[in-house]
Amino acid sequence: MQRCARLIPARQATVTITNGRKSRGIRGATWTRGNATSASSGRKVGKEDVEKLPLAGVRVLDMTRVLAGPYCTQILADLGAEVIKVEHPTRGDDTRSWGPPDAPYRDGVERSFPGESAYYLSVNRNKKSIGLSFNNPAGISILHKLAQKSDIVVENYLPGSLKKYSLDYDTLSALNPSLIYASVTGYGQTGPYSDRAGYDVMVEAEMGLMHITGERDGPPVKVGVAVTDLSTGLYTAIGVLAALYARRETGLGQWVDASLSDCQVAGLANIASSGLISGKKDSGRWGTAHASVVPYRAYKTRDTNIAVGGCNDKLYGILCDKIGKPEWKTDARFVTNALRVKNRDTLDRIIEDELKTKTTKEWLEVFEGSGMPYAAVNDIQGTLNHEHVLARNMIEKVNHPVCGPIKLVNHPVKYSRAEPKIRTPPPMLGQHTDEVLRELLDYSEDEVAQFREGKTIA
Repeated sequence: MQRCARLIPARQATVTITNGRKSRGIRGATWTRGNATSASSGRKVGKEDVEKLPLAGVRVLDMTRVLAGPYCTQILADLGAEVIKVEHPTRGDDTRSWGPPDAPYRDGVERSFPGESAYYLSVNRNKKSIGLSFNNPAGISILHKLAQKSDIVVENYLPGSLKKYSLDYDTLSALNPSLIYASVTGYGQTGPYSDRAGYDVMVEAEMGLMHITGERDGPPVKVGVAVTDLSTGLYTAIGVLAALYARRETGLGQWVDASLSDCQVAGLANIASSGLISGKKDSGRWGTAHASVVPYRAYKTRDTNIAVGGCNDKLYGILCDKIGKPEWKTDARFVTNALRVKNRDTLDRIIEDELKTKTTKEWLEVFEGSGMPYAAVNDIQGTLNHEHVLARNMIEKVNHPVCGPIKLVNHPVKYSRAEPKIRTPPPMLGQHTDEVLRELLDYSEDEVAQFREGKTIA
């Protein structure tokens, strides 16, 4: 392995903000009249850039694949960070082969994959891709140089497995003391399960979510999307941003240890709290219903399904009026929520009998403007083409350089000043290898050619 020079810690500068308080800039950036030069990238970042993209000037070295890690780094990329995704030089991110469906290539060039998989496209926008093998000294040296020029590293390898490549936190933080290093694993860096590989469905099972998901008398089922992966990606992004904020004062990075298991336990929320307070077993699976509120679930209509929520006495009364059964408001079996819970089976049955008399669309028209919560149970195409989804600009068409126009789900949070958006489509495998090595790391054309000949890069 090549010996790398130790990075001199970035000097600390201050900036006076509007309330007169002084704080250090990102990684010791030098600020002048609202402009900053990022100590990691050397690029000047203006106030206008940060106002539109809050993480402008921040560089992320993304050593993750599949879902939880890429979801985290995509959030950072949406907010303006420069995210450099490190992929295996021939097979890339695992999800590149997770089609169909694939967005087909339209340039006539034969490649390893039939197109860009929909799975890969879902969590890799706004990133750059380099194809790099780090099972040799040259590849490790390249990653060390990238870590020295980065603010954040995110990786999702088994605990300890990157140490043999000198890509662990201790090594990289010695090279770059201000580096924030986030590890995304199944069970964390410590504890009896830390050596286990983490997969969403297994953690859903192990940490209680599967047990409480499914029909009342049916078997446990997983959630329809990999929600544990997604929540871990969200928590990791929050942890990285917290560490980035802390670094403004200390100038130092830190190790962020995020695990699917911990995030899933946190995601049990009120269900976990109920178990802790009562000390009793949970109430099991409830399908679309609620354990302690009735009526509050999905019911069959004449053609599909609709969800309604008469979750207090007033809303229950509105439901009764709207379905033409005002007498149910004073029925002794249903006058309070406690009684409605007690007589759940009877009330659910008679409500569904009434809802079956009209189509979902007809009931939506009946309930419109009532103030009662209600919703059609839409399939995925119904969701993607939903008028509210489209009005909120949640679907965006972008031009992929090889696949042509494709549609992607947009960044979900709206800001009064910031403008996170899809700036670039998910990259092709190794699309930015030459750019990163030559423009960022200052390798010569001959050196890049030698790396490629030695199969270190692609």
